[in-house]
Amino acid sequence: MSFKKRWTWWRQRCKKFPPDDIHRAGELAEMRLSKLSRATGKKNGWKVYESVRIPDPDGGRREIDMVIIGGNTILIVEQKHWSGSFRITEEHHFIQTRNRGGEHNHDGVADRIARKARLLVALHNERLGLKEGPEVRVIVSMTHFKLEWPKIPEDLAAEMVDEPGMLDILKTVNPGKLNPDLIDTLDGFNTWDEVHLNGGLMLKGDVHSLGLSKETDLIFSERKGWVKGDASHNRSLFSFFDNQPSSATVKIDGKNIQCKLPYGISLIMHVVGEKERREIPWSQISSLNISKPPASWNKSPKTSKQS
Repeated sequence: MSFKKRWTWWRQRCKKFPPDDIHRAGELAEMRLSKLSRATGKKNGWKVYESVRIPDPDGGRREIDMVIIGGNTILIVEQKHWSGSFRITEEHHFIQTRNRGGEHNHDGVADRIARKARLLVALHNERLGLKEGPEVRVIVSMTHFKLEWPKIPEDLAAEMVDEPGMLDILKTVNPGKLNPDLIDTLDGFNTWDEVHLNGGLMLKGDVHSLGLSKETDLIFSERKGWVKGDASHNRSLFSFFDNQPSSATVKIDGKNIQCKLPYGISLIMHVVGEKERREIPWSQISSLNISKPPASWNKSPKTSKQS
C-alpha cells in the first residue's frame, strides 16, 4: 500500500465527529419522554413505540415520534423540545421565537401529525378489513419546561400538552385490555437505521448495504430482525504501518459476523435530509443499530392524498 493511502486511512480513523448539540438536545428529550412514558403507563397497560415510520401515499415514509397503544386506543404523539416562546397563526402555523432571537416558522405542526395519524389508522384498518378502527388521540407534547405558551385554538387538529400533561394522560387513563391486533400492526413498522461515527455523531436514515462482502450483503438484504454492529480501530502511530488496523463484529439474525476492514471499504446509506445515498467509510464508524425491515403488508395505504 502506498504512503498516501496509509496516510489517508490513518487520518480517517483518527477523525472525530462530535455530536450536533441542537439535534442531540432534541434526541435526549425524546428519549426522556419515551422512558418516562413507559414507566408511567406500565400500570395501565400502555405500550410505547418510538420513531415509528409509516408509508406515505405521496411517496417515501413519515416518522411519528411516539405511538402509544392501550386497549383499543392509539395515542399519536409529536414531541417538540422548543425553548423561548411560540405563537399559532390563524392558519395554524407554529411560529417559534428563540431565546437568542429570530423566528422560525414550523408550519402546521398539529396538521402534519394529524395527517400521519390518519395514514397509520387507514393502514391498520386496511390490513384487518375494518370499517371502523380504534379510538385515536393526536397529541403534541411540548417538553421544554421554560417554553412560553400562547392561547391554544380550540379547532387545532391536535391536543397540546406539556411533559407532565402527557404523563398525566398515561397515569389517569386506563384503556383496558390491549387489543393484540394493534400490537401486530405496530410490530409491522420499522424505524430509522442509526450509524454512529467516531466522536459521537449519529447519522439516521436507511442503510442499503453494509459493503463488507457479497455474502454478507445478501444475508443483510434477507434479514428478518435488527442488525447490531461494532467496529474497533487502532489509531496509534504504529498502526500507520498496520495492514489490518480495523475490525468489526456484525450480528444479523443471530449470526455473528467478524471481519477485518480493509482500506476503502464503505457502507451505503441514505441519510435523513440528504437527496442522495452516500458512502460512509467503515474507518469512521464506531457502531450500527439497524432496524428490522417493515412487514410485507406495510405498503402505501389506499387513502386519498391529504396534506
